[in-house]
Amino acid sequence: MNKIGFDNDKYLSLQSRCIKERIESFGGKLYLEFGGKLFDDYHASRVLPGFKPDSKLQMLLQLRDQAEIVVVISSEDIVQNKVRADIGITYDTDVLRLIDSFRSYGLYVGSVVLTRYGGQPAAEAFAERLKGLGITVYRHYPIEGYPANLSKVISDEGYGKNDYIETSRELVVITAPGPGSGKMATCLSQLYHEHKRGVKAGYAKFETFPIWSIPLNHPVNLAYEAATADLSDVNMIDPYHLEAYGKLAVNYNRDIEVFPVLNAMFNMILGESPYKSPTDMGVNMAGFCIVDDDACSEASKQEILRRYYKTLCQKVTGGAKEEEVLRIELLMKKAGITTADRKPVVPALEKAELTGDPAAAIELCDGRIITGKTSELLGASSALLLNSLKALAGIPDGELLISPKVIEPIQRLKVNHLGNENPRLHTDEVLIALCICASENPTAQLALDRLKKLSGAEMHSSVILSSVDIKTFGKLGVNVTCEPVYQKQRLYHK
Repeated sequence: MNKIGFDNDKYLSLQSRCIKERIESFGGKLYLEFGGKLFDDYHASRVLPGFKPDSKLQMLLQLRDQAEIVVVISSEDIVQNKVRADIGITYDTDVLRLIDSFRSYGLYVGSVVLTRYGGQPAAEAFAERLKGLGITVYRHYPIEGYPANLSKVISDEGYGKNDYIETSRELVVITAPGPGSGKMATCLSQLYHEHKRGVKAGYAKFETFPIWSIPLNHPVNLAYEAATADLSDVNMIDPYHLEAYGKLAVNYNRDIEVFPVLNAMFNMILGESPYKSPTDMGVNMAGFCIVDDDACSEASKQEILRRYYKTLCQKVTGGAKEEEVLRIELLMKKAGITTADRKPVVPALEKAELTGDPAAAIELCDGRIITGKTSELLGASSALLLNSLKALAGIPDGELLISPKVIEPIQRLKVNHLGNENPRLHTDEVLIALCICASENPTAQLALDRLKKLSGAEMHSSVILSSVDIKTFGKLGVNVTCEPVYQKQRLYHK
């Protein structure tokens, strides 16, 4: 496990050089649509072992003096309180987080754009909040018939209605809290306005997935489809690229659909488009940095399975539709995998059947499988956490790391004073108790010292875990999946 399949240093070098060349090709001004997560691209790091979550940020820092950032958010996402599932905050809150993060690295944030703006009270309130924080706000409006009605889109009644974004640097990075925010439309709108002002400018797209230079049904690309099952994104062979060059390249439906608009825009500006295909628009070098295809393929198959279980659980909680489950099941068939290929699943279910209570299992990075069961003092995930630390530290399974005398007062506090029905300790409470015991118990300290070795492990629970336990394991770098059932059969779950 944890085999390196991606050369991150090569990636940083190739990617920054490619972007610099694209800026020069357009005469000195480039609108760069930044897809995916910029600071914490954990999906990329999971499917491309060796890719660092902040790789794109590090690449951008190499262009810091040339770049400014424009953050885009859809007004509809503000109204719907859309949440980033990976970090659990709404898109509008994430805009503020992104700005703070950019600034902390010395990157210049020029403004925020509200796309699909239609006077929504929630969007207008957010705009006023941004203004109060000293952040410039622009508004872009829905365009009837977008993107097919070219004569309407590329006119004063289309892009021309949008606010012109004042920019001051040669590389303008357009980013957003998540997909579907309107990044590409923002870039194209700016090209229209720059053209009217006599300014030469170009557009390029920096999107890690799908990777255009590997096969359509490569597990890395299938994992991207699984990650965007809720958006109905579909990877496709780029027909424009095939026609122009006679070569296969992978793109996805939304870019292929909007390509005629971009092509028409460039024809207006330059008389002839510099791009013959959606793939030409991209500046993604990731495919050239895969150094172990087998390692990336296996990592991607595991990601598809994780997405499958996550979507099953979201269906139970009302956060996903049956169609999303069916899409991922089809991707599993294409990848030639089943749930049995996720190694902790069967041990977790067998332990649950044996005990008659919730259970969990983890595959450590050295390949060992450890299980945990429910007891009077600990939930299954908490027991699993302690059992895993024992295994990593070489501590005998029967040795207690936390005295019942430490656990019992915490249980009484939870039930008698904090209103909890379940007295068993959650994983975060177990870690606090372990820290307390470690102050006097060298064995407990030995176990605590092994926490970092959990990063990259794969865990499965026989029931849906609490958000507390999921977050705790996430912070430890453990990839968690759950069976789509609750421990108790009731309508309301905390």
